[in-house]
Amino acid sequence: MGKLYVFDHPLIQHKLSIMRDKDTGSKEFRELLNEIGMLMAYEVTRDLPLEDVEIETPICKCTTKMLSGRKLGVVPILRAGLGMVDGILNLVPAAKVGHIGLYRDPNTKKPVEYYCKLPSDAHERLLIVVDPMLATGGSSSAAIQFLKDRGCTNIRLMCLIGAPEGIKTVQQAHPDVDIYIAAVDSYLNEHAYIVPGLGDAGDRLFGTK
Repeated sequence: MGKLYVFDHPLIQHKLSIMRDKDTGSKEFRELLNEIGMLMAYEVTRDLPLEDVEIETPICKCTTKMLSGRKLGVVPILRAGLGMVDGILNLVPAAKVGHIGLYRDPNTKKPVEYYCKLPSDAHERLLIVVDPMLATGGSSSAAIQFLKDRGCTNIRLMCLIGAPEGIKTVQQAHPDVDIYIAAVDSYLNEHAYIVPGLGDAGDRLFGTK
């Protein structure tokens, strides 16, 4: 079973509380999501492998550490996932970005892929799938499966808020994928919104209704 990492860092919790406030506007919402994305990426990448390299400082030559070449990829689930990308890229500017677009079929209620564009070497990268809200878990599970179908095996899921139902869905469908999340809320209401949540992340991010 993949591990669940819940972030309790004071800065993340503080910024998330402001995002939850219904009076927080789109501009501030975007800025906070970007900042939290960067703070979370710091932890998601904590175990990246290092290698010894020799450099010369203004004082002398020395052996020090640098990343050992593992390539990163960021894959937002459209459209709300876009709000977390820049924060990650601020931390890891060499990462490449793919995109996955999904919609829910009104008849089958299952996610359907309408867009998927990945780096050509995505299968060689550690891919961080990002989506602020992990509600039912259907979209995240489907996105991860689309990546696996394309030969990708090293995948992590990074979300802002999750419901227990969505976490369980992803863990059952993809026991090899670790989940990183800033808060686990109470439950899903009858409209599949996370309670207390923060509403529709995409609408709040882009100012739509």
